[in-house]
Parts: sequence; structure tokens; C-alpha cells
Amino acid sequence: MMNIETVLADKQIRAKAKVEAISKMLLDEEVTLVDVMKAAKVSKDSDKGTCIEAIQFATKAKPELASLDCLKFVTETLLEKAPRVKWESAKVIATIAHLYPDKLDKAIGNLLTNSEFPGTVVRWSAALALGEIVKLKTKRNKDLVPALEAIIRREEDNAIKKIYLAAIKM
Repeated sequence: MMNIETVLADKQIRAKAKVEAISKMLLDEEVTLVDVMKAAKVSKDSDKGTCIEAIQFATKAKPELASLDCLKFVTETLLEKAPRVKWESAKVIATIAHLYPDKLDKAIGNLLTNSEFPGTVVRWSAALALGEIVKLKTKRNKDLVPALEAIIRREEDNAIKKIYLAAIKM
């Protein structure tokens, strides 16, 4: 049986296959979410991105896998230097936000920070996550919707604007 470290270290396995292997291990309960987060914390950026993407794949299939610790972990990794780590973390939040609607304040702050990142994919994934949070229709929308409207005014990428506009319309 392979473990996370073996998968990450194997030069024969392509990046996408690593994500699939780790998410399958999570879904098959061969490893825990805690194991994947621990591996991510001690990994270089590319492997950290792979671990977080695997978490996103697994939680998309089985949202109940996502613990509050998982939310805290991806909220923190939103502020890492590596763009891939930022965007994969935002995608996890987009996937699991509905599980923790009243625990999203820090995530919202970090996503709003990433909405100003120079890289398009980071801004796009921040928009995706913020859009999912707005759709939860919590009391936060009183402050969040005006913040998103301000982002729409300054955002130059139409695909990103559309994500925000669609979420606000709901």
C-alpha cells in the first residue's frame, strides 16, 4: 500500500495522477484528512498544492470529510506565496463553505485579499469561493455584497466579474 509521501516523491507519477491517487486514498479511508494536511504542511509548494487539490477532489465527492480543522488549514494556506496553493485552497473553501456558514470570517478576509492578487487564476478561485459564500445568504452578505460590488468595478477580467455577478444575483 502506498502512502502520501511515497506518492508525492514518485517521479514516475504525473501531477494529476498524484492528486487522483491521494484523493482516492482519502475516499477509500486509507489515509485521513489529518494525514494529508500534515503531509502538505511539510511539503514544498508543488506538493502542498497537490495535497490541497486532492482534498478538494475528495471533499467534492464526500463533503462530510471536511472538518473544521480542514477549513482552518485552507484558510491559512490562502495567504501562502505560491499561486497554486492559494487557488487550490480557495477551491476547497468553495466546496466546503456550506458546512461551516458561521465559521467563514477569516476565510472571507483572506479571499478578499486574494481578490487583488495579480494572477488571474488566484483571483478567479477567490471569486468562486466568495460567490459560494454569498450564496449561503448569511448575515455577512450585508457587508460582503458591497465588497464584491467594489471588486466587480475594479476587476478587468470578464470571466471573474461574471462569477461575482452570478453569485450576487442569487
